[in-house]
Amino acid sequence: MATDAPSPQRAYRAACPNCGATVEFRSAASALAVCGFCRSTLLREGEALRRIGQSAELFDDHSPLQLGASGRWQGAGFTLVGRLQWRYEGGSWNEWHALFEAGKSGWLSEDNGGYVISFDAPTPADVPPAETLRVGAQHLIDRQAWSVASVTTASIGAAEGELPRVPDLQREHRVAELRNAGDEVASIDYGPGLQGSEGGDERAHGNGRAPRWSVGRGLQLATLAHTGLRDASARDLVGQSLACPSCGAALAVQLSSTLSIVCQQGHAVVDVSQGVGAALAHYAQDTPGVAGGEPLIPLGQSGTLALGATDALPWQVVGYVERCTLPEPGEDDEQSFWREYLLYHRTAGFAFLVDAEDGWSWVRPTTGAPRAGSNEGDGVRWQGAHYRELDRYTGQITYVLGEFYWRLERGQRTLNTDYQGPGGKRLNREQTGAGANAELTWSAGAALDAKALMRAFKLDAALQPALQRDVGPVAGGGAGALAAIALFLLIVVLLFSLVRCSRDDCDQFKRSYGAASNEYQQCARASGGVGGVRGYGGSYGGFSTGGGGHK
Repeated sequence: MATDAPSPQRAYRAACPNCGATVEFRSAASALAVCGFCRSTLLREGEALRRIGQSAELFDDHSPLQLGASGRWQGAGFTLVGRLQWRYEGGSWNEWHALFEAGKSGWLSEDNGGYVISFDAPTPADVPPAETLRVGAQHLIDRQAWSVASVTTASIGAAEGELPRVPDLQREHRVAELRNAGDEVASIDYGPGLQGSEGGDERAHGNGRAPRWSVGRGLQLATLAHTGLRDASARDLVGQSLACPSCGAALAVQLSSTLSIVCQQGHAVVDVSQGVGAALAHYAQDTPGVAGGEPLIPLGQSGTLALGATDALPWQVVGYVERCTLPEPGEDDEQSFWREYLLYHRTAGFAFLVDAEDGWSWVRPTTGAPRAGSNEGDGVRWQGAHYRELDRYTGQITYVLGEFYWRLERGQRTLNTDYQGPGGKRLNREQTGAGANAELTWSAGAALDAKALMRAFKLDAALQPALQRDVGPVAGGGAGALAAIALFLLIVVLLFSLVRCSRDDCDQFKRSYGAASNEYQQCARASGGVGGVRGYGGSYGGFSTGGGGHK
């Protein structure tokens, strides 16, 4: 833990009544602290401390943040003095209590490499009841239009340090996340409520407690000018080892945020969201006769790219996804498919490279949500630009490799809408789940030249024909032969993707004659053929996590 960060105010110290260790309060307004030695939750009552319970052990998520780290936001200095670790079915996220120099409290939330800094505010009178919220719906709250991004059931699993109010560690909370066109994110905690020393709003809301309301903005960790972070020279990889529950092969979990990992030997998908010591759920990938296409950019490879307005950063490929569209019921649409590469950077979080027939693009989640047009078909407006709607479709995972910060499920589907903006800019609206577990994510990006990818990842020049999606007719000579081979390999990968994405109606031929037989191959071609390839579908990879904000 960093200990040299200056205290914003004169500190108050007292002995823990349970173990005798020194407990420090940096703010006179703080209601409690969690003893760093015995985990006792200590309520401050004047000059005395009273033990009111015990916090569970924190899950070591290898966050770059820690108590005592300090930074600046909009010119004001702050220090991280406490943390709440929230847990839900799909994983966990942190909310760090940030104490500013003037005594003001804020929250620095992190979720899968993304960050949001927010502040508690008076709860607007027109906050809708939790049971009325639907993902994607628009609500006018305090004269501001908000779009519902997620509604989640979560609990405070553990706490540490100094907190402005007493956390309820026993019961589940209903937490909603909303976003607006001003690139803001709002969080509503509907309860069971947090008891604070300041009293609180007496308006009963659903479960008898008033909801808590906070508003913030997304940011990059580097913009906070942090000091006292965990040693940046230390490995960011956890290096946890476990045996694949399917084939027994050794699995090495590299990223600290990994919730799913794919066995390199048998390609089984293993759920590690409950920790490597828990019973590991897994499933075999449906890959009839093939092992899936190999990524053109190898897993583990790093490349320096400037994704959007950020400076060029070294991004590492940690995951690979193949996806397809599903025809709507009663329709006979051609299926299309595309590939995505999950990129990771220690402080910038995650991004995606999307490989589709019309070319390459990059995408990252937005904090806010675009504003819909006033008329049907008007598209949306985002950051002053108009985006027209291109397509709506249902997407599905067909094949994965590597590690992922979300829980992969067999047949996982997403509802997507693609938008095209000026200068090659792109937007995607994506909804996952249904009902109480639904979540909506907007992501933004732009087209990316294949040659820039080759330079960034230092790829062999022989891969250029395969990377270049607008390859012309194959010419004669050595270069033409190389292009023909690359094009043939690409077609094979696309055919295999199509087979994985559709029902395999040719099992009888495969069992009788084998996957390589003319009988089986003819049946596979006749059952669907090679459909179109979506332009850039699934611009956030089909897997939402709230984009780094509150849940």
